[in-house]
Amino acid sequence: MSSSGVVRRGIHYLQKLKAANIPSDLIEKGQNRVIDASLTLIRERAKLKGELVRALGGALASTSLLGVPLGHNSSFLQGPAFAPPRIREAIWCGSTNSATEEGKELNDPRVLTDVGDVPVQEIRDCGVDDDRLMSVISESVKLVMEEDPLRPLVLGGDHSISFPVVRAVSEKLGGPVDILHLDAHPDIYDCFEGNKYSHASSFARIMEGGYARRLLQVGIRSITTEGREQGKRFGVEQYEMRTFSKDSHFLENLKLGEGVKGVYISVDVDCLDPAFAPGVSHIEPGGLSFRDVLNILHNLEGNLVAADVVEFNPQRDTVDGMTAMVAAKLVRELAAKMSK
Repeated sequence: MSSSGVVRRGIHYLQKLKAANIPSDLIEKGQNRVIDASLTLIRERAKLKGELVRALGGALASTSLLGVPLGHNSSFLQGPAFAPPRIREAIWCGSTNSATEEGKELNDPRVLTDVGDVPVQEIRDCGVDDDRLMSVISESVKLVMEEDPLRPLVLGGDHSISFPVVRAVSEKLGGPVDILHLDAHPDIYDCFEGNKYSHASSFARIMEGGYARRLLQVGIRSITTEGREQGKRFGVEQYEMRTFSKDSHFLENLKLGEGVKGVYISVDVDCLDPAFAPGVSHIEPGGLSFRDVLNILHNLEGNLVAADVVEFNPQRDTVDGMTAMVAAKLVRELAAKMSK
């Protein structure tokens, strides 16, 4: 069943319960049980992986994957909900090896572990609304962060997940972070199509919440008047592709995070030109090359505390899964950057 089908099924199920005059407190108790079970699974997996890394010793920071297969806040296609398992499959694909470009071995749990997925569709199937779902995502991220030295690398999902993830990171660390956001779009609409949690509004929620000190948006090439006005309102540093040749030296030598709790990186796969990554919902020509992105990531100086890779849409990928491999390599290089 498609993600939209699951969403509709959950809404219809809740409507049937209400039509049958099932008491609202009974419905809420059932929803709470599902949420508690979901968080318990993430908690116990994070504990297990944290214990393993600590037992091995020598890691100051270790990357841990957390999947958030959410697609219903997309404004066009909902295929990103199916991305996390495809990215994992590509990470461990036999066509490549386990070493990153900078020489770290992903087979070492001190570099990369995995705590599984937040069961987004199962939670929504119980009629849980987005306010509570966003809280579940935030809590899941905090559970990973509680297991020192694990640091969350979140697999989306559409870009709406960045809001609850960044919120959790900022709240857990006790202050704002600097954010490097790679994307074709600024995703800073106040309330896109009436949805405050739209994937096109995630960074408006982040900035108004005070979870970021600096927000640098790189790769932008589809921006409206509202996007520019919102950028000015929040003091966002927007670097558009039309000036990338002029800005590239600065962007490939960034130093972020001084005076705040660290650096967060959010990579929307459509920051890349579709020649490199066709498997996205919003195809926007004129983007970054894959090497442009790696140069920016590899050369960045700062304490990388968390990251996400979002908006890969397997339903639009090539038959040989080219974009899955692109998303996987982004994850691999971010994992190496976060681990130390």
